[in-house]
Amino acid sequence: MIEPSKLFQLESGQKRRKLALTYGALERDINGIAEKGTEYSFTEMPRSEYIKKITLILLKDPKLTDEAKKELSSLLEQTPINELKVCNCARNHLLSIIGTFPAEWDLIIAPHNQNTQIDGTIKQREFYKGITVYAEDIRSPFNIGSIFRTAEAMGAENVLISPFCIDPTQPRAIRSGMGCIETLSWERKPLSELPKDIPIFALETGGENIETFKFPKEGICIIGSEELGVSPEALKCATYGRVSIPMKGLKASLNVGVAFGILMQKWVEYINK
Repeated sequence: MIEPSKLFQLESGQKRRKLALTYGALERDINGIAEKGTEYSFTEMPRSEYIKKITLILLKDPKLTDEAKKELSSLLEQTPINELKVCNCARNHLLSIIGTFPAEWDLIIAPHNQNTQIDGTIKQREFYKGITVYAEDIRSPFNIGSIFRTAEAMGAENVLISPFCIDPTQPRAIRSGMGCIETLSWERKPLSELPKDIPIFALETGGENIETFKFPKEGICIIGSEELGVSPEALKCATYGRVSIPMKGLKASLNVGVAFGILMQKWVEYINK
């Protein structure tokens, strides 16, 4: 994070990019998921004061719309300020000016109270035993991060990835994973090493309607790549069956992360019947 006084020395474009990165780092720090070495560390001022200072600098940006300035000024007038909301609002306005938009869904939900200690650390992660997702050849760091985030949120025990799947520790994957890649156990495995003694099914077109599909209490769900879907080899491994999401649109196409989110919700509902 940069000292507020040094921001004035940067040219406009560089200043905006630096501020956007700083607000992103602050959001992660506020949520307790900052990577080592990126935590807020200015001992001479509280974090809330730092956020105010850099936001006052942002308010002088000539490309910031009047509506954006009004929104940010209103947030700064609150006592105490909502640090997370100020950072999220400021970052999104900056990304709009820069011409880039967030690579993840900005929904932040606090950890369950019963699993959180006073200092904010998680006592123990709860999950559905035996619920596993196998991500086959996912290429997008955003998508793999999103898959991990959904898997963790919905209670999957772990994630398996194929040999040609993008590395989940790639920075953009970590960013969209919102700390879940570090929390959820995962392993890289070829299809040939998937266990033969548990149900394996695939999320793919041409299968049984997800509304009537009888999900296993424990098992592995295979989800395929963005471009090609589940491979023929993976479909052969899915001896338990194939499940599909009915769609009415002309394109009848869903992002793999969105489709997986729908699948996990239905799987959990079935388990809890």
